[in-house]
Amino acid sequence: MPALNSAARVLAASVVTAAVFTGATAPAVADNEIGGGAQSPSTGAHGGSDGKGTVSATAGAVVYDRSKNGSGASVGPVATATNWTPPACYYAPRYTPEQLKKAKEPVWEAESTGYQWDAQQRDKYVNGHPYKDFNKEKAGKGYFWDSYVTPGREGDPGALDCNEDAFWVDTGDDPPADIPQAITPEVLAQLAYAEIRVPTTEVELRPAGATKVNLPTWAWLDATDFKLVSVTASVPLLGVEATTTAEPVSVKIDPGTADAQTFPASGVCEAVNGTIGEPYARGKAEKTPPCGVKYLRASGNGSYQLKATVTWKIHWTGTGVAGEQPLPDGDFGGEQGVVVQEIQAVNR
Repeated sequence: MPALNSAARVLAASVVTAAVFTGATAPAVADNEIGGGAQSPSTGAHGGSDGKGTVSATAGAVVYDRSKNGSGASVGPVATATNWTPPACYYAPRYTPEQLKKAKEPVWEAESTGYQWDAQQRDKYVNGHPYKDFNKEKAGKGYFWDSYVTPGREGDPGALDCNEDAFWVDTGDDPPADIPQAITPEVLAQLAYAEIRVPTTEVELRPAGATKVNLPTWAWLDATDFKLVSVTASVPLLGVEATTTAEPVSVKIDPGTADAQTFPASGVCEAVNGTIGEPYARGKAEKTPPCGVKYLRASGNGSYQLKATVTWKIHWTGTGVAGEQPLPDGDFGGEQGVVVQEIQAVNR
């Protein structure tokens, strides 16, 4: 039987999803009781209740614990230095045999996806190629897995990458190795990466107030903002989780003008014993700071926009995985105005 192209599979999957979650079948609330249990997604799950009795995610959805994440108005996501991004979609448990039947049959009856597609689907899920009668003989022994879109990535072209038909996974078995987006601890870690939020960096600068031309300005990070953040992603139904942690390891100082000298020359101040830079103390005005900047020209009536970008080293730990595993480093920064004045000489 001819296979449909990926666009047709995505269209059909969308129709099935719409049938499940818009009331075209039995009440959607039943879909939350995947496997006949009573596990409900928490408020941190992908989806949850819309407050109108419609459940938009099943118990197989990913749940996020953001209690140790960065918070406040100035936080934001880190940006990787490479083109790597967390997956825009993933596969996880979605249907029991009975639930898949209730999702598929109304679509076939409506003939909304065409004879060819309907016939192919019936052959796959009813006629035994490979599932007979929606795999009811294995009811309670596993789930049909289907695709989810990662929160916030609904319009991303990558969300269309998950175009496989729903597939069966026995309880306790790993998902097929040839489906890279299937939920594993590593995929959970990547999804948690997308949820990491870190604070905008505003470095402490001394001497306080307007700095002077050719006078070293000391820079360091406030210890209260310089700390680890983490997010845990889990699928309680499967008993798997992963925690992704971001640790600030350096800050790059961009003075906002070419007429400046940074310390060190690279402008990158590395963390030493958990701190970046050294607080200024009285009497150090003429000394070279371990982290800082010296402006060579006054800013006139305005100010230079100094940008401090923190690099966060990111790793993860997860169910059944030994030790910390790396993920791409991320950057996040902020700007602050620096007024630079000429040193005034006094003639007597």
